[in-house]
Formats: sequence, structure tokens, C-alpha cells
Amino acid sequence: MKKLMILSVCFFLALSTQAQDKTDSKMESKMDKKMANGKQKDCVMMKDGKMMQMKDGQTMMMEKDMTFPNGSMVMTDGNMKMKDGKTHMLKEGDRVMMDGKMKPMHMKKMYHKM
Repeated sequence: MKKLMILSVCFFLALSTQAQDKTDSKMESKMDKKMANGKQKDCVMMKDGKMMQMKDGQTMMMEKDMTFPNGSMVMTDGNMKMKDGKTHMLKEGDRVMMDGKMKPMHMKKMYHKM
């Protein structure tokens, strides 16, 4: 009886971790499809710990620091320096639009609901 109980707990834990992996991969694939279809606007974003630049629906590595019309600057290491001198490190999913305004990725909201 004791072995059966331990076995059922292990089985339940294995299923719950698989379910979480499938959900995360579905969300990531939806995000990648949106980016591939060009539905996302031009921006720079932190993805997988690297700064990426989206332009005309294509995503590529951000090769050099960028300065935006509002005076803010984003460096290739993910640091953002505002016009007033304050600095901010971009987190996974954060994006900076071409006007210099920072927005969290829509997928981030879904992660918080779970």
C-alpha cells in the first residue's frame, strides 16, 4: 500500500511538470508566430538574455547601442539609460519601441496570471 501511494505521488508530480512545459512552449510559439508574421512593431527587446532588434518583421541581434528620439539609449548588454541619467536593466520580454518608450511583452502578463 505504501509503495502504491509513493508511486501515485511520483506519477502526479511527473504529469504536473510536463503540463507546465507544454503551456510555456505554446506561449513561446505564439509569440514567435506573431513576430514572424510581422504583427509586432519595430522595437528592441530582451529575448533569451540577449538584446534583439525587430525591424520589418525580422528579428536579429542588436549589434550597436541605439539612441531614441526621446533621448533614451539602449545598450547591447540590455542597460537602458534615460534622458535624465537614470539607468534600468531590461528584463526578459521587455521591449523598447522606436519612440523610446518601454513596454513589457504581452506574454509576460500571461505568465503572471498562472
